[in-house]
Amino acid sequence: MTVPSSHLLVLAAILFSIGVAGFFLRRNVIVVLMSIELMLNAANLTFLAAGRAKALGSAGLSPDATAPVFAIFVIVVAAVEAAVGLALVIALYRIRRGVSLDDVGELKD
Repeated sequence: MTVPSSHLLVLAAILFSIGVAGFFLRRNVIVVLMSIELMLNAANLTFLAAGRAKALGSAGLSPDATAPVFAIFVIVVAAVEAAVGLALVIALYRIRRGVSLDDVGELKD
């Protein structure tokens, strides 16, 4: 039994919505970075669900590798974002002894 692509797209939309809410409502840099990761994972799920729907609708032709390639590219971007984000969090903590987004705004002075 396989999960329909529409269910996967609904799950991706829910995950993306949670990520957007976390990005706009939280003031902690770590939570904001996790929200961005959640949005990127929702995009991955959307790519893979659309690729699977295209492969199932192609009437037995060989599946296209475009969707998994895009998903791997997004995973690479997410890994780079996590590394840079963690470096910024560590630098912010060393300077301000906190990881609030309000502290980031004070660094402009």
